[in-house]
Amino acid sequence: MVRLVLKDLPALLKALDPQASLADRHVWLIRLFEWIRGDQTSVPAALARVQAFIDAVQSDAELQSRLQTWWETLLQTVDVTPLLADFGFAPRTAFVSELAERLRRKLLPGTPETQNAAELFALVTPTRFDAQWLSALEESQADQLTALLSANPERDARRWHHSLMDAITYCTAQVRATGFAPELRLRMRRDSPHVRAFHALPADVQALYSAFFQRERDDAALQAAVQQYRERLDACRQAVNSIYAHVEENGISVGMVFRLRQLRARILRDRELLDALLSPKPALMALKLLARRVIIAQDSKSIGALISANSSLLSAKMAERSAETGEHYITRNRGEYRDMLAHAMGGGAVTALTTLLKFMVAGIGLSAFWNGFWSGVAYAATFILIQLLHFTLATKQPALTAPVMAARLKDIDADNSGEKLAQFVDEVTHLVRSQIAAVMGNVFMVVPAVLLINAVVELALDRPMISVESAQYVLKSLTLLGPTLLWAGLTGVVLFISSLIAGWAENGFVLHRLDSALRHNPRLTAVLGTRRAARWSAFMREHISGFASNISLGFMLGLIPAFAGFFGLGLELRHVTLSTGQLAAAGAALGLEAFQYAAIWWCIAAIPLIGALNLGVSFYCAFRLALQANNVSRVDRARIGAAIRARWRSHPRSFFVPD
Repeated sequence: MVRLVLKDLPALLKALDPQASLADRHVWLIRLFEWIRGDQTSVPAALARVQAFIDAVQSDAELQSRLQTWWETLLQTVDVTPLLADFGFAPRTAFVSELAERLRRKLLPGTPETQNAAELFALVTPTRFDAQWLSALEESQADQLTALLSANPERDARRWHHSLMDAITYCTAQVRATGFAPELRLRMRRDSPHVRAFHALPADVQALYSAFFQRERDDAALQAAVQQYRERLDACRQAVNSIYAHVEENGISVGMVFRLRQLRARILRDRELLDALLSPKPALMALKLLARRVIIAQDSKSIGALISANSSLLSAKMAERSAETGEHYITRNRGEYRDMLAHAMGGGAVTALTTLLKFMVAGIGLSAFWNGFWSGVAYAATFILIQLLHFTLATKQPALTAPVMAARLKDIDADNSGEKLAQFVDEVTHLVRSQIAAVMGNVFMVVPAVLLINAVVELALDRPMISVESAQYVLKSLTLLGPTLLWAGLTGVVLFISSLIAGWAENGFVLHRLDSALRHNPRLTAVLGTRRAARWSAFMREHISGFASNISLGFMLGLIPAFAGFFGLGLELRHVTLSTGQLAAAGAALGLEAFQYAAIWWCIAAIPLIGALNLGVSFYCAFRLALQANNVSRVDRARIGAAIRARWRSHPRSFFVPD
């Protein structure tokens, strides 16, 4: 029944009642816009319906009088300034509060019984199609609508200008308040000539107000006030930009990025409102503002867009911080290649200890959670030992080296000669062979190290490191015939997540100036002494990223299977070096006759594929993030892929051993 009424313009116009309740008057407006939209397939059809509405009202004087009364009532009861000044902005300049607000709008319905034009507008124009037909309205139609709605055009024009000026005042106040927030103010460059721009904003707005609304307008004074206000907004923008230049030494947070984006958007909103105030065609400018608000409304609904937009700079900083560490994992000559092999063999030897600790924890027979927890402790402790001994764990490389590679691609779109692209392909070959060397060093060393540990255990306890039943379980879990490759890919994602945690931890360490606190805090220096506190500060600044990465990786390897089991998911993780160590322990328990069975060969065949998936998935995730952080386009990505394939065809040996 409702749809039939919406398609019937005479019935819709007959339902217009300026004396109706607040909610009913607004419901009529919602239905009018629904009728104009139709099936949302044709903008010309919507414009035709608008013209039909205009013609119907123009032909009926009584209807036009009712419409003008309805319009006057709407203007008197609804405050338009929130729509002009605040629509699309968070009620509080905090990321979490905006996230909660978007969730509320998604889950809870709005009501037309409101005096807030922003709330009403969201109900009246719920689709992007509204922006399309509003933008397509011609000037003649805008003038006709103005004549239909307004019984006193001059009064309504003054009301419109006062609403715009109020919106400029409110928006400017928000710009000033955000600029004065200590989180931002203390990070602005003090030697910048724009540092005090926020202080003068109220005086500039007052000067603009006086010049625009004086009885006998002085065009020169108005232009001077407008120019001064524009320059002040630009100075505020320059002051904000000085914050971005120092995020490397001061750190960055999602909340800070959110404040910065809100501040810059508020400055743009002020400029938009100023243009509307000065426009000689207020009706067309009003339609333009409304169309823009429709797009803002749609953009402000997306939770994913909010997270993506406000985490992009943080992701870039994490990528850059990972790049600092990842540079050490790329070998470019034979000497560095040999050093990588040696460090990787050291990492493999320590991983043999990890294997022993893992089986010791499993042998205690703890519950699933505590088994996963103490396994995580064992993993984390030995990974940190590898870090402190300056050894290498192969699977840690990809997530750290990917940002290094992506950083090489900055400004590649301007590389017309192809020189930068060729240098990048060289780096790819260096990276691939470095990772192959690390995996080979880990895998080829963990096997004899585990066998040596098993021999020591047999001499001491007169039994192998693990039982025959445990060995058979290892073969069953690692076989290529099972879901091993799926778990290996999942492990690559876990490795990538650990690198993100590392970047987040290092960024937080810098953001909160913990190195300075360790060095200068009176309580710490009283306990440690000045020199020791300075050494601890330098030590933690150097190793905080590695500690965060290793600890998080260790506990994820231990606890993810336990938590997944609690929910009945049955997820497992397969790390190439740990899997090789476990397979070596199983082989030692079963003896040489184990090689007579196909099961162990299926497990051996799975090892290189586990390594490839660990490395490939981790690198892919990190590389995609770094590409996004460095704004590398899809076209440039296609060029990169073609160049790497060409190098593989022409010189495949470079991907495995240095020249």
